[in-house]
Amino acid sequence: MRDFTRKLRVLLIDDNANHLRGIKELISIETSYNVVGATRNANLGLSLAKKYRPDIILMDVNMPEKDGLQTLQAIVKSGIQSNVIILSGYDDSDLIYRAMKLGARGYVLKTMASSKLIDAIETVADGKIYLPSILSTRFFEYFQKAAKEESKATQGENLLSTLTGRETEVLELLTRGIKYRGIAEKLIISDTTVKTHVNNIFQKLQVNDRTNAVLYALTHGFKPSPEKSSSTPASV
Repeated sequence: MRDFTRKLRVLLIDDNANHLRGIKELISIETSYNVVGATRNANLGLSLAKKYRPDIILMDVNMPEKDGLQTLQAIVKSGIQSNVIILSGYDDSDLIYRAMKLGARGYVLKTMASSKLIDAIETVADGKIYLPSILSTRFFEYFQKAAKEESKATQGENLLSTLTGRETEVLELLTRGIKYRGIAEKLIISDTTVKTHVNNIFQKLQVNDRTNAVLYALTHGFKPSPEKSSSTPASV
């Protein structure tokens, strides 16, 4: 049960300096919360989370080097009991689904009014899950669909083994919520080449879109091998 006599301790992790500063100012003006740390680096954010054990962690999902979902996994794995609220510019149902499945307690769009962020913190601090109404209906429809797909996924051949090394790299980036342009930049290939790899992935996994490709990968225990996910770009 929440102790209302103690100030909530909040940690901010967002690689966008302006957004990070804006959130910090909002919290200092509108609330009595104690911001124990604010950083643009996910690894440093993880260290601060281990040090301060904040009540709430507000974390951007799209960050370089280590994204929000990877950091969320690390936080959960480390045993830190902080409640994580994901901040995102994306309203993709599959991204919300993966965040909540990994243990996020809330999901807030950066384009929403600042009051929604305070509502999210209060809701999560009270032990509840926060998902704005604009996203909740779509999320639960997607959740029901995902549950059915996961049930089917236990049957039949695992088609992931048919992917090439480069296709596996592209699929890994898709599961992290990275857009086609971002994939092209990370792998140092053209947008057209990315689309070609994605279309090949769709055909091999027998799906019609990115959401179902990601869902297939996650429900079949997708784990890129070192040979297929090296830091040095493979030949196209």
